[in-house]
Amino acid sequence: MNKVLVVIPVYNHSSSIRDVVCRCLKYHPDVLVVDDGSEQDVGAVLADLDITIIRHERNRGKGQAILTAAEYAMDHHKTHIITVDADGQHYPEQIPEFIAAANDHPDAIILGVRDFNSSDAPFSSRFGRAFGNFWVRLQTGVRIKDIQSGYRMYPVFVLNNLKYLFRTYSFEDEVIVRGLWAGVSVKEIAVKVYYPAPANRISHFCKFRDNLRLTVLNTYLTFRSLIPWPHFQIQYENGEFFMIGSRLKIIKELLVNRSHPFKMAMAGSLGVFLGALPLIGCHTLVIIYIASLLRLNKILAIATSHICMPPIVPALCIEVGYYIRFGKFITLRNISSLSDVSFLELGYLGLQRLAEWFLGALVVGPLLAVVASIVLFTLSLNIQKTILWTQNRKT
Repeated sequence: MNKVLVVIPVYNHSSSIRDVVCRCLKYHPDVLVVDDGSEQDVGAVLADLDITIIRHERNRGKGQAILTAAEYAMDHHKTHIITVDADGQHYPEQIPEFIAAANDHPDAIILGVRDFNSSDAPFSSRFGRAFGNFWVRLQTGVRIKDIQSGYRMYPVFVLNNLKYLFRTYSFEDEVIVRGLWAGVSVKEIAVKVYYPAPANRISHFCKFRDNLRLTVLNTYLTFRSLIPWPHFQIQYENGEFFMIGSRLKIIKELLVNRSHPFKMAMAGSLGVFLGALPLIGCHTLVIIYIASLLRLNKILAIATSHICMPPIVPALCIEVGYYIRFGKFITLRNISSLSDVSFLELGYLGLQRLAEWFLGALVVGPLLAVVASIVLFTLSLNIQKTILWTQNRKT
């Protein structure tokens, strides 16, 4: 792949940057160093090397350095960039492995999963990875093994067409979440990692400031993930990327083109089952959360849950629950007898009906879910066949 650019963001790494660049040049000829406002003269250290250097006059953060590189890559007709840390933590010898992975998956972000078993990784790195992986799983429903690895490969189009809240350390977490929301896949390869002795490590991570930014970012992304409003989608077809901007097209894409009929059926059945349960005031939140974990269509799950809105389905669940408890159904005589009941007794009876609603939902919910899954599977299958037939006819 000759349209790849190796990018090395650097900020005050004068002792290691030359070695990292020289090693990268052994495995790829196109190297860009983005000097993010270093106090030292990076250009002087690398003056005799055949590379490109872009300098920020002030420190703007690693995320901005990567975006600066992405703009340069786009202007020079590059399709992908590989980011390598300037501190020597990453092994440039693995650059060919990233390029090979991108040849197989040109539309994906290739993420290097650090091998902590054979390195002296500090506890903060191990904890940060586990903590970050948890949030990505919560926000996207996708299991990522190493969200905080800086050794990765991006399609340039993806980087330049997503919107970001931060351009600093937290950028590398944010870009993965937003990419997954946009429909971009993430592929992972194992990478080696080198951690020098603690006294020789150079880290610009500020425990208070950067952890605060990560907290703000994860709070925002988590709340955004709960809103059933579609994200802009990025597609890759015929060797090219393009954006889907129209909300109607996005919804159509999410409902039909991106979903296998079986997954459509599963999303609908999940919505119906959870909709039948007495999750008063929190149906939507629970549906979005579980659909995200199972990587099912949240919009479809919420839509089908509306089938179970009061009064019909809850009343049916209460009747079934009452029958399970007492072996008989609630009659009009039972209801008319409530006219002389006190408020305290009404409250107690309300709790009884809530218990019966829950019991009945465990019977009615699965039955309705099965019916919904059959209908949606058949419907989505027919829609996809129709769309395919129409497209073939046009061509």
